[in-house]
Amino acid sequence: MSAHEIDYRIFGEEMQYVEVELDPQEGVVAESGSFMMMDSDIKMTTILGDGSNQEKGLLGKIFSAGKRILTGESLFMTVFTNVGQGKKQVSFASPYPGKIVPIDLTNYGGKFICQKDAFLCAAKGVSIGIEFSKKLGRGLFGGEGFIMQKMEGDGMGFIHAGGTLAKKVLQPGEVIKVDTGCIVGFTQDVDYDIEFVGGIKNTVFGGEGLFFATLRGPGTVYIQSLPFSRLAGRVIAMAPQTGRGDRGEGSVLGGLGDLLDGDNRF
Repeated sequence: MSAHEIDYRIFGEEMQYVEVELDPQEGVVAESGSFMMMDSDIKMTTILGDGSNQEKGLLGKIFSAGKRILTGESLFMTVFTNVGQGKKQVSFASPYPGKIVPIDLTNYGGKFICQKDAFLCAAKGVSIGIEFSKKLGRGLFGGEGFIMQKMEGDGMGFIHAGGTLAKKVLQPGEVIKVDTGCIVGFTQDVDYDIEFVGGIKNTVFGGEGLFFATLRGPGTVYIQSLPFSRLAGRVIAMAPQTGRGDRGEGSVLGGLGDLLDGDNRF
């Protein structure tokens, strides 16, 4: 195998984390901000790109890292390597309530496509790149733009889904229609396109957006019930609009609470 062969355990229900077990000199690569905890003999190194064997020389690393900017991610990734004796553990946490999904790339033809913010971590040697949409409609209206992330190789990768996870195994020609933001990822054989909802009432009053995704089998699709964009939208909609940054217009104490807290800006 070109990727390191790692073992893992997933803990928790709604706020999960994955514990990766590393043999000596084994490593795992992760996005910035996903680290939770590690044993003392784990060495943390910041690198350009993803540390896969596909990167050749400095220019290859710069090109690989530069592509990540297009997905909104950092130029750098972090590698955690076991430099001690015996097995050691390093853990990575979900960014918000949901499920961590283990993806064994050997079961999916060596490639898996996912939302640009779904990737959590992967065995060192797995290539984390970008997947360009070949269809204009998907790029303009798909919610994820022209670009999604992809994992390639023969190792384990881990992605995160918000809320409750649904796994759909599509037969050849079978179609499922999904809200564009609810797609977590799918295998490379799935045909992904965007369809207009249609109808004046649906468009103006439906409240579900103008487009949804159509996914045609064969292949496997992972769907999330709570996209982060939907969660963030609800939080913003409920945030106070007074400009004071206070506890909200529905506070029981209201202005009296501000006074008790020492906020005199009435």
